[in-house]
Amino acid sequence: MPTFEVISTSTQTRARTGILQTSRGDIATPVFMPVGTAGTVKAVTPDELKTCGASIILGNTYHLYLRPGREVIRLFSGLHRFMNWDGPILTDSGGFQIFSLAKISKITENGFDFQSHIDGSRHLITPEDAVSIQTDLGADIIMCLDECIPYSANSQTAENALKLTTRWARRCKTAWKETGRNGNALFGIIQGGMYPDLRRQSAEQLLEIGFPGYAVGGLSVGEPKDLMMATADATLPLLPPEKPRYVMGVGTPADLVELTGMGADMFDCVMPTRNARNGQLFTSFGKVNISNARYRYDTGPLDPLCGCATCRQFSRAYLHHLYRSRELLSFRLNTVHNLYYYLHLMEEMRAAILEDQFHRFRTMFYDRIDPDAVLETDID
Repeated sequence: MPTFEVISTSTQTRARTGILQTSRGDIATPVFMPVGTAGTVKAVTPDELKTCGASIILGNTYHLYLRPGREVIRLFSGLHRFMNWDGPILTDSGGFQIFSLAKISKITENGFDFQSHIDGSRHLITPEDAVSIQTDLGADIIMCLDECIPYSANSQTAENALKLTTRWARRCKTAWKETGRNGNALFGIIQGGMYPDLRRQSAEQLLEIGFPGYAVGGLSVGEPKDLMMATADATLPLLPPEKPRYVMGVGTPADLVELTGMGADMFDCVMPTRNARNGQLFTSFGKVNISNARYRYDTGPLDPLCGCATCRQFSRAYLHHLYRSRELLSFRLNTVHNLYYYLHLMEEMRAAILEDQFHRFRTMFYDRIDPDAVLETDID
């Protein structure tokens, strides 16, 4: 089973760096996980992911269950060989996707009863099914099934959801233990809406059950940024320091810096890949909208300080031309750059923590980049 060790902590913040050890390789934390929802990180190959610095990627149970289906992936003994990625994989249980498809899904005590967004067929995923499907996928880290709610939910709705999440977590752990496989780790997901007392209640209940790692769920669901940060700041200290802490579905580069300072270890978000396909690129000096006419005659690299293949080989004018012409190469080159930026940002933060310079790094980050120029969190 994957194990976690904290290597160094900041003396001025709660930031820390560590090693999450898996049978498919070690993961240095804090880490950003590129999102490969349907068994692919859109527009790039596994080799390009490695070149960008990815050590772990994310797949999604809901989407992979529907297409290509667990029967197909079983033929390859799991998702790794199916997509030719030999590093670790974390799979989300699918709770967020079913939350986002609330109009065609129904939550019961037994699980999620939903209609496929692909062909309209009806399906039920129980907590036991979520564990079984993720086990078939061969993921190194799997997630408990949870109930995700909108940020505007009242306290009673949030409390009911966290209690259901706890009951499902117990069922998930029982099912996980019954698989008899010890090569993966099951993470519990903290819920409780935007209510600190309910977040504490959720954390206490999940810690009592006991998991190899814990995730902060129910963020980036439309809430104002200051509320998201306040909720994360109140929740992360509730989690055991010897276990990895995963903030799900977040966020902008500035979000990653702030949440790392609060003690988070793991992140995922579609922002770098989705924004790349929309021509929105992250650089050391701020956001670039490559579609802007100002780049038509620009012979310089996208980011002179970036070492990615896109910046080393191509000009802003060429990237502008590809995007305006709707050439498929635009998606690939833009995605390579954005992923490299995110993964290099995490590398810089890890180095700063090791040197006990994270507070200084954070100040320098804001000196060189305008956080207000970065787009709000995007949701897959």
